[in-house]
Amino acid sequence: MSDTMIDGGGSLVRRAMDAVNAHIVGQKLRVGDTLPGEGHFAEQLGVSRAVMREAFGALAALRLLDVGNGRRARVGAMDGSVMATSLSHAISTDQVTVPEIWDVRRTLEVRTAALAAANRSAGDAARITELAEAMAGDTVDMADITRYDIEFHDRIARAGRNALFVQIVQSFAPLMQVAVPAAWRTRVSIEHRDLMIERHRAIAVAIADRDPEAAAAAMEAHFDTAVGAVLSELA
Repeated sequence: MSDTMIDGGGSLVRRAMDAVNAHIVGQKLRVGDTLPGEGHFAEQLGVSRAVMREAFGALAALRLLDVGNGRRARVGAMDGSVMATSLSHAISTDQVTVPEIWDVRRTLEVRTAALAAANRSAGDAARITELAEAMAGDTVDMADITRYDIEFHDRIARAGRNALFVQIVQSFAPLMQVAVPAAWRTRVSIEHRDLMIERHRAIAVAIADRDPEAAAAAMEAHFDTAVGAVLSELA
């Protein structure tokens, strides 16, 4: 039997990963707290250091541990990049479609806009407004617009003060790198581009005015008129 397998078809690495997670929970560790070394867990579980090294590596790949050369492993922070990788894989392997993801995103971001209006700070409102205006600049190129648009939605999520929403919205960023330029390319006339800009401004104004209902409605309008038109192109 392989030294990475145990009876019942489970793997020693999986067992080791579960033990590390159980230690984090049992000791009530928080982000940044250090864990015992691989040797400690290897002795406790009766497995080799190689098994523990693989388990630590797998947990680090999932961002559950922060592992660096020459220092003890630490409890990792929540990281939306793991979800982003999963979404990209799901799209490329035809497990989900872009319209399906955008339907979920629309639902989430309508809620984040309402939360931002209710919970934003003065600094949040100022930056969200600044980003909306930045997209209206005469000399702004597509790379800048894309960057501003992604930060615009990220800032709204952060202003809502719900950490999970922030991570989920950030997981959409790789897809937005493609979707934002596509959306602007379909808006070739000045009138259509002005509408795109006004939709962003309306969201910013509602958040600045602390009006959750108006913010949610403005975000719905943004998705219905600015994003919906490109779904068929990206699907």
